[in-house]
Amino acid sequence: MIRKIVQIDQKKCNGCGLCVPACAEGAIRIVDGKAVLSADNLCDGLGACLGDCPQDAIAIIEREADEFDEAAVETHLKENKKASAPVAEPHHHGGCPGSRAMSFATSSSTSAGKGEGTPSQLRQWPVQLNLVPITAPYFQNADLLITADCVPFAYADYHRDFLAGKAVVVGCPKLDDNQHYRDKLTELFKASSLKSITVLRMEVPCCGGIVMAARQALAASGKEIPFKEVTIGIRGEVVLD
Repeated sequence: MIRKIVQIDQKKCNGCGLCVPACAEGAIRIVDGKAVLSADNLCDGLGACLGDCPQDAIAIIEREADEFDEAAVETHLKENKKASAPVAEPHHHGGCPGSRAMSFATSSSTSAGKGEGTPSQLRQWPVQLNLVPITAPYFQNADLLITADCVPFAYADYHRDFLAGKAVVVGCPKLDDNQHYRDKLTELFKASSLKSITVLRMEVPCCGGIVMAARQALAASGKEIPFKEVTIGIRGEVVLD
């Protein structure tokens, strides 16, 4: 049948992934760094994803396509949810020993003497969002720093200016599953008594996924927590605070 359906311009698409969570039917996925339509029958042709594309790479066209199938969408969403279900958190006496949740004190000094390294401000382990236990004690009454994993490489004073005094989780919104990030952050926000949330992202468009996941998670948690977004340039400067 001839009907309206999404078309993605592969030349314009930069793989930022913002269209993926914007599609309620889960019809769009990232393949080899580009957004693609998973199947014609999953797309309702309404274009809810259009406004979330910073590259203007998505359009609604009319062409021959399979009819939109709500039952197929329901099955597809269930399969996606099952595939992205978080792995059970490791116990203190099981799983990978390197993933065991730990809290530790940090030096209050942010300067180093001659011949000494700059003191780390990290107060916990692990830090990767896929690995942190959502009930870890270091999230209670904490200021949470959600960091896109390229930020510490670009911003030289990351420990001093951002990490000091905060709990932290780190992730890559381009290479990882932002839906899983959103779901895990939702549970983390619900389980913890956070005082504030700061999201550190890079200026590249694909990094916006981690901000969207955090905002959606906060809304889904039903909590009101002060939220701040900070953008770091690829040369290490603060672009937006």
